[in-house]
Amino acid sequence: MNRDQFRGASRHLKGRAQTAIGGITGDPARQVRGAVNQVTGGAQYAYGTARDRAEDLARDGRHLAHAARERADDVIEDGRHLAEEARRRGQVYGRRALRYADTNRTSTLLGLVAAAFALGWLARPSR
Repeated sequence: MNRDQFRGASRHLKGRAQTAIGGITGDPARQVRGAVNQVTGGAQYAYGTARDRAEDLARDGRHLAHAARERADDVIEDGRHLAEEARRRGQVYGRRALRYADTNRTSTLLGLVAAAFALGWLARPSR
């Protein structure tokens, strides 16, 4: 309970008491002041409740933003690790391909010729 809720509730109770006393004593001015205090106290209490809820939402929003940032940092770090692993594997497979091409020059040359022929056949205007 914040200050506005406390003051609003006490003002509302004060207004109820004024209204009751005004009714008992027959004082319409006191009854009107009591009704005004009741309405004002209720409004102040409602404002305090809304403010309290807004503070809770702001706190929750900060918590959610912090959690989202931590998750994003984790995803970025995972992405860096995956990119590094892909780069490392690309180097390994590239070296293997070069070693294969060096040790099997004839079959590599025949494979390149076959690939060039297939591309040329697919690229010609009439088949």
